[in-house]
Amino acid sequence: MSQTQQFSAADVEYLLSPTAVRERSKKVYESALNGSTHFEVHPEKIPEVAKFVLEVTRSNYPDLNIPFHSRWGHFQAGKIDRLKVLNEKLADFDAIEKTRIKIELAIVSVLLDAGAGMQWKLKDPFSAGTFSKSEGLAIASLDLFLKGAFHSQGKIGADSEGLKKFSKAKLEESFQVTAENPLLGIDGRVQLLNTLGKTFEGSRPGVLADEWVSKSKNGTLQAVEILKTILHKLGPIWPGRLTLNGINMGDVWSYEGTLVPFHKLSQWMSYSLMEPLMEYGIKIENLDEMTGLPEYRNGGLLIDSGLIELRNPALVEKEHTPDSALIIEWRALTVTLLDLIGNEVRNLLGKTKEELPLVKILEGGTWHSGRRLAASLRTDGGPPLKIKSDGTVF
Repeated sequence: MSQTQQFSAADVEYLLSPTAVRERSKKVYESALNGSTHFEVHPEKIPEVAKFVLEVTRSNYPDLNIPFHSRWGHFQAGKIDRLKVLNEKLADFDAIEKTRIKIELAIVSVLLDAGAGMQWKLKDPFSAGTFSKSEGLAIASLDLFLKGAFHSQGKIGADSEGLKKFSKAKLEESFQVTAENPLLGIDGRVQLLNTLGKTFEGSRPGVLADEWVSKSKNGTLQAVEILKTILHKLGPIWPGRLTLNGINMGDVWSYEGTLVPFHKLSQWMSYSLMEPLMEYGIKIENLDEMTGLPEYRNGGLLIDSGLIELRNPALVEKEHTPDSALIIEWRALTVTLLDLIGNEVRNLLGKTKEELPLVKILEGGTWHSGRRLAASLRTDGGPPLKIKSDGTVF
């Protein structure tokens, strides 16, 4: 949909920033504290939730050597080194080409990462195991990537023509989709990849590596520069979204007469693109200008821990769309409360933001805590709210 109201270029640029995500989310949080949203907030529970997050973090990473919350960890699910195959295939490439290819893998895999649903599972093509949810999606996308499914000449990597021709049949085959093994949002996932191909017409997503290398100063790059590039270059791929001044705004939603941005997949993608750039030798600065990710694991942690609760419990039984006020509020509260939980976790450990940025607290962390609580409370381990997913938001 489009907005008839006029927006300045500065307004649009603001909404395409993590600053806007944080500030607009905080306003929703303040409304919740004043009793004006679907949720009641119990900020007194923040220390208790932070202690639980730290407990989960220590169980995951006893030495507190925590990686970024990104796609790369999912490729190694079950402690299987699937990236060994990738690195062997890249052995003869120079450093910048390796970076281009890894950036292409991260972009394609993240775009295939929206919620799979609680029934879908993948028999791991790399091992005898079975995986579901984000890990299963990551493994399936890695397998496709290594087979050249996103490249017009069947090579490792992704290019415009290969992405445009990627089909629903190929996805269903590789993701082992059947009537008994359904995957949510199949059409949305395929459409994202096809549109990605059109966005990089005659080129390839990996050219972003060259752009970021050229933008780096003295070997450093601001984290927000990566997000800014993703929002501007990949903005056109999002379907049926808000358009301002001819610009597709992506994960931005109308709420109570204002606009609330989240840019969840774009931030998740940005976090996932930092590692190939760091391998190349670029230092990423000011990580905490980015925000926490408002998705159902982090958001689920808030509901399942009692940090927030629905004023009308009956809404748990209803299916909600991403543009509904309730879901927008849930996501906004997630952004703000992740900051507050992160501050408390750092206080418990005596760490600074530089020593323990939010991207590590998410990984340590809040995402796994949300999953653990979900598994303990619901037999399918699903989110506490029913979300109608199109494969492009969650």
